[in-house]
Amino acid sequence: MKSRNIYIDDISVFKDLKIDCGNCFSFCCVALYFSKVDGFPKDKSSGEPCVNLNSDFTCKAHKDLRKKGLKGCTSYDCFGAGQKVAKITYNGINWSKSPELAGEMFNVFLLMTQLHEMLWYLSMVYSLEKEETLRNIANIIIQETIEITLLKPEALLKLNIDMHREKVKEVLTKASEKIRSKFVSKNNQTLSKNYIGKNLKSVNLRGTDLSGALLLVTDLSNNDLSGVNLIGTDMRDTNIKATNLQNSLFITQQQVNNANGDSNTKLPASLTIPKYWSK
Repeated sequence: MKSRNIYIDDISVFKDLKIDCGNCFSFCCVALYFSKVDGFPKDKSSGEPCVNLNSDFTCKAHKDLRKKGLKGCTSYDCFGAGQKVAKITYNGINWSKSPELAGEMFNVFLLMTQLHEMLWYLSMVYSLEKEETLRNIANIIIQETIEITLLKPEALLKLNIDMHREKVKEVLTKASEKIRSKFVSKNNQTLSKNYIGKNLKSVNLRGTDLSGALLLVTDLSNNDLSGVNLIGTDMRDTNIKATNLQNSLFITQQQVNNANGDSNTKLPASLTIPKYWSK
């Protein structure tokens, strides 16, 4: 069944939530914990620079990341938090030349990533067509969250982020319930949260809640995921070739990067088809 696009065409609200590595100081290559099992060069602790990180914040293996099986590097997405911390929070000061600030910067980056992720989900609600009430509520929390991201480092690190997350969650839950109800049908099957390696290509999933579900190596090819809540869903190596995700809820670039799609996969306009997907 063909579905009308539930999102407006204007995606400018996502502009500052896209990664811009050229204006970052490679925070993800240092601040994050790496596991070789998850497609990173080697196991490393948070605060330890990646073995492939150059002194100018570029990557020694950037051109060959996929060939070397470093899926973790090509899939990770900080929702634009890196350049925010580099250029706005610290006004161009980098952790390499100011090592006394390194630990603080990394903690701020991790916090900022969470805030930008919230902004991404809220922006998806704000982008819903013909949902003025939801959009207005989302916009209020978006503006409040943006103000928080502009705080000084000391104030950011004192933030009760769990309290703010609950406020965001309330908006997302309302949006999910309302939008999913428009797609769900009597033929939907009762779902669990573990579908690792399962074949779901013929299962009616429209309007279902797959938030937090495990879809690793799950076959969703040629399926219609309209109105499906995908927040926090693990989509590593999920087969979404020719899958319709155009009207899916709370899908992120990192989920898309982790999945296996092709040129026939339909995504919301806010997302980009990875160059390494099959044609």
